Parts: sequence; structure tokens; C-alpha cells
Amino acid sequence: MNSSLEFEKLLEPIQIGPMKLRNRIVMPPMVTNYAAADGAVTERFKAYHQARAKGGVGLIIVEATYVHPSGKGFQNQVGIYKDELISGLRELTETVHKYGAKIAVQLYHAGRQTTSKVTGMKVVAPSPIPCPVKQEMPKELSVDEIKELVEAFGQAARRAKEAGFDAVEIHGAHGYLLNQFLSPYSNKRTDEYGGSFENRIRFPLEVVRRVREEVGGDFPIIYRMSAEEYVPGGLTIEDTKIFAQKLVEAGVNALHISGGVYESSAMIIQPAAIPQGCFVENAAAIKKAINSKIPVIVVGRIKDPLMAEQIIREGKADLVSMGRALLADPNLPQKVSEGKIQEIRKCIGCNQGCIDRLFQDLDITCIANALTGHETEFDIENPAEKRKKVLIVGGGPGGLEAARVAALRGHEVILYEKQTDLGGQMRIAAVPPYKGEINDLANYLINQVEKSGIAIVKGKEADMNTIREVKPDVVILATGSEPIIPEIPGANQKNVVTAHDVLKNAVIVGKKVVVIGGGLVGCETAEFLADQDKEVTVVEMLDDIAIDVGALTRVLLLNRMAEKKITVLTKSKVREISGDKVIIESKSGIQEITSIDTVVMAVGSKPKNDLLKSIEEENIPVYTIGDCVKPRKFIDAIHEGFRIAYNL
Repeated sequence: MNSSLEFEKLLEPIQIGPMKLRNRIVMPPMVTNYAAADGAVTERFKAYHQARAKGGVGLIIVEATYVHPSGKGFQNQVGIYKDELISGLRELTETVHKYGAKIAVQLYHAGRQTTSKVTGMKVVAPSPIPCPVKQEMPKELSVDEIKELVEAFGQAARRAKEAGFDAVEIHGAHGYLLNQFLSPYSNKRTDEYGGSFENRIRFPLEVVRRVREEVGGDFPIIYRMSAEEYVPGGLTIEDTKIFAQKLVEAGVNALHISGGVYESSAMIIQPAAIPQGCFVENAAAIKKAINSKIPVIVVGRIKDPLMAEQIIREGKADLVSMGRALLADPNLPQKVSEGKIQEIRKCIGCNQGCIDRLFQDLDITCIANALTGHETEFDIENPAEKRKKVLIVGGGPGGLEAARVAALRGHEVILYEKQTDLGGQMRIAAVPPYKGEINDLANYLINQVEKSGIAIVKGKEADMNTIREVKPDVVILATGSEPIIPEIPGANQKNVVTAHDVLKNAVIVGKKVVVIGGGLVGCETAEFLADQDKEVTVVEMLDDIAIDVGALTRVLLLNRMAEKKITVLTKSKVREISGDKVIIESKSGIQEITSIDTVVMAVGSKPKNDLLKSIEEENIPVYTIGDCVKPRKFIDAIHEGFRIAYNL
């Protein structure tokens, strides 16, 4: 058990202007797509925030909230652009206040980082330069239109105060409108709002001053900034240290340090390959530049309370934002204060449930926490109406989650796993570079299952005799999938192995390797082997590789594969494996790769559900979850396991 004394600084109250927070843990703004189409607060939006307030966080900053219709970035984003939205926002602040948390709202305008499809009007920006990601030509704002937007921020701040928010945060980061004016990367104007540093800071400072006029002197204003943009010609820490001083002079009460713009968006919502605490040194530099006159909040893949405590103890920041960490576990602050560190369900930086979904304009959730965004649908505290005997076959992600939830609901649970260890394919998936944090999720699920009194049988495969012996009321099949071996001549040679066997370290791999299949598994296995100084070629039939990988993770993966000199052949089909040769057909004809030591198959998986038909014939209720339905991602297995077990 960890003593809460270990987290003395993290749990210490702090003031931001006149606002007193119960601890230094901040939930930063994360767009959810839970609001109504016109930006109104919904029951779902309130329930999601209520869960985090109840979990003990000090300050919640509500997601990027658009101050003007032209600044909307996502279909179901919350808005604050008209007075009609105040009543719903007031309900939100009242909900959060019941649990002792403070709540701020982030005032934002997307600028060029949106599309006219979302806003219903022309995209606007400081200069007529498209965002490299959104690629829509924006209209250059006139001086009169700039003044209108300054006023829009001011009126939004007035609404925020009327709605009962404890503070506002002005979104000056991540390449949105204020950041676009500040940065020479996106601002090429030649009038008083462009060119020199003094001119480029004019619009953000006008917004700060107008917001201050509307909220008065005793209301906290936080400013969020990208300390660096990570693009050629973009802002650097040297620029933003000076800008931070200007913000302090303008009367801002706290600075919230982040990084990146859409073109460098892996730095905005960092995948697992980016180090935890990646902006801490930038926050420390800005804190020093402003002589610690106001509190500094830092964000950036901070998921470990020990790291958060250390950041504050070392004086590098005053508060710590833990965004995805609170998607994964809303009760993280409470668990820290109770010393239950082992009980925290950690974010694994996979981005599958949150930003990968948001980039498809879907609502967000969390791979590890099926309740995220579904708080109103499930009451996990209450036992099921009827206690059942539940047999779960398979101890991978889906089976473990199903076992955990079924036990929480009061069922008698028996879990069979044919391997000697639990975790299933999570253990294999955790092997490639930068994937080790998957073990955090595996260990959490195993720990929860082991301590819940579930009967666990390992090292024994469940068959029909087992099922007849156990006499379950219901069976959940979570038997996963197995690698496909394609019908290629020579595929049965001794030097042909599967990616799973490579990652399990069950086979010896030679120096020169061909990986057949350029999806996630093939690319990660290729990188894993390249790190062992193997000479690796990836062969993929499709036009591109890693198309089943989330956008931000994919950018980093492809860059690393190029750096590690992994050869990639796309639009190429393997015709034959013959001894140490792999014969490939592409548009340019037939070619041979020679002197191959090992061929690795990574062409996908097929469901393993041999028991299903026999169980159905015995008239026992049976459900299939995860890969044994069809091979997909962990998020599908875990969420299906949750729902099936909950509804038993």
C-alpha cells in the first residue's frame, strides 16, 4: 500500500487567483463529441463530468467550447456562442460542484483547423493558408472580423460566469485561431496583426483583455499555450517564454503548457511512443521565465501519480493535467488519496478509444474503461437481478473483462485459460517497441480478477466434458483467434514462422527476413526484428502499409520504419516461397528476394471458436466476444466483454 503522504504535493490545495482547488490534479479539456448538434449540454455530457468530479479531481476544464459558429471543430462539440446555451452549462457546473471539484470552461475557436462541412460556413484564419491536415483554403479575417471575434470571446466569458463556472481557460494552443495569429508558421499578415512579434501577439492579448473586462478582476483566467509547435518555422520555447511574460502582464492567473499543432498532432495527443511527461521541461522553462508569478499547469502523457508528484516537488510545475488517465480511471485522484495505487487502471497511450475515434468524428471512449461516455447506461455498483453460474473460456482481454464485470455483478464465475498465464494476446502485443504499457492493462485486469474470488483454472483447455462438469447457466467464449497461414507454395517450409511465434520468442529468426503482411502486426514485428539488427523487408498487397493503425501512432511508426531502413514493398503479392527465395509479383513484374533466412507470416488471424456449435447443441446459453467473433482490436474485445457480462 502506498501512503498518501507520498503524494503530499499532488494532494495539496492550491489557489489560481481567487479559486481554491482541493488538490493539484487537473482534468484538461478533451473533446468528447457528447454534446448536441447545436453545442448544447446533454445528460451524457453531464454524467461523464460527474464521474470525474466524484472521482476526486481538483479542477475540471471542459473541452474546447466554441465561442462562434465559425470556430466549431467537431460535429457534437459543446458551444458557448449564444445565451440559450447558458442553462445547460449551469446544470453542468451544478453537477460538478456537488462533488467538491471546481470547473472551468475552455473558450476556443478552431480557425483554419476545421472544415466548412462542420461549421456550415467559410473557414477563417489570419492568412489564406490551408491547414496541412484539414486542407481547406480559409478566408483571411478582416480587421472588423477580428474585432467581432474578440467580442465573441468576451461574450462567451460572460456566459461562462453566468453559468457558474469557477474560471475560464482561453485556448491559445494546438494550432487553433489564437495560436494561428501568434505563430509565423500560420500568420503571414502584413497589417497590425501580422509580421513582428508585437503584432502577432496583438489578437491573443486583445482577447485576454476583453475576457477580463467581462468577468471582472476577481475571476480566474487560465491561458493554454503550445510551448513549441514542432513544425518548421513554428513557435519555439524561446518565443513562448516571452509570450508567457506578456500574458502575466495582461493579468492571466495561470498558464497551461502543452505543445503541437495539427501538422505535429502526435505532440498534442501523444501516442505511447512519445515519452511520458514530454512537456515538463518546457513548463519548467516558462515557470522560470515568469519568475513563478502565477501557477503553471503541465500536460503531456502524465498518467503515473508518482511522476505527477515528482514534477510538483521539483518545482517544474504547480499543477498536473492528467487527461487520458482520467478517461481510463475517473477515480484516480481518490485512489491516490487512499493510497490504492495498485488499483489504478492506467492509460496505455493507445489512442484507440479517444483521439482515433474523434478523428473519425465519432464519440470518444476508452479501451480500458467501457464506462467512459456510457456512465448513464450502466450501474456497475448494483448486483444483477439473478445470480448465475458463468463459465468464461479464455483469459485474454475480453475474457478477463467479462470475468471482472460478472463478478462485480454478483455472479459465480469460473474462468478457464489453456495457457499457464493469463493475458492472452495482450502479452504478445506488449512485446514490440513502445508497446510495453499494454502490460499495465493486462496486469490491472488480472489483478482485479484474481482478487475477486473467481475460480481460475490455468493450463487446461476447456472442452465439452469441462462444460458438462461445471454445469454453467451461461458460457462466454473468449477463445480469441489464430494466425492465418495463406495458401502460398512453400508456406509450410521450416524457415516460415508466424509473427506471433516471433513475438513470443518461440522461434529463432535469421539475419535476413521477409515479413508477409504490412498491417499493424507485420509492421510492429518488422520493427521488433530491425531493432535486433535484422535486415527486414515487408511485403504488402495493398497500396499502403499500417492502414489499420490510428493516425497519430501510424505517423511515428512509419517514420521509425524508415529510420531503421526497413524495406517496404507495396502492391506486391508473394507468389511462392522456395528455399531461401521469396518470389513476388508486382506491377513491375516478377522479382525474387534471395538469401532469405526467415519468412514471417503476418497476414491476419481467423476466429478460434470450435466449441460454439457443440455448446449450442447442448442448449446452453452462449455468447462469443472479441476475436472469436472476428479478429479486431482489444477495444472491441474488452467492451464486448463488459457489455455481455453486465447484461447477463
